[in-house]
Amino acid sequence: MKKFLARVRYALQGWGYFFRKETNGQIQAVVALLVVVAGFVFHISANEWLWVLLCMGMVLSLEMVNTAIETLANRLHPEKHPDIKVVKDVAAGAVLWASVVSVIIGLMIFLPKLMDRWM
Repeated sequence: MKKFLARVRYALQGWGYFFRKETNGQIQAVVALLVVVAGFVFHISANEWLWVLLCMGMVLSLEMVNTAIETLANRLHPEKHPDIKVVKDVAAGAVLWASVVSVIIGLMIFLPKLMDRWM
């Protein structure tokens, strides 16, 4: 049990670093908070909550992995290298892909609700 709790503590330290030090983490935390508020304001369904939470988890998780990859790559190879660039670009691309899909899903959930209120 002690090892498990230590691992949880290390993971929480990772969260702390990510949200305190990484600008993208801070931006995405604010966006996630706004989406949660919007979910309550628009009374989204349980099924819609599942999609919203899945998207938030996917984007935040990939951004954390991207941060880890970039930090490790910068440490192992501080000077510019074409292979390191590919690794970092692909990791960033994964975050972008998840973000685009999440925006599309968010629009599918929230746009009809916005249109109902304004029309």
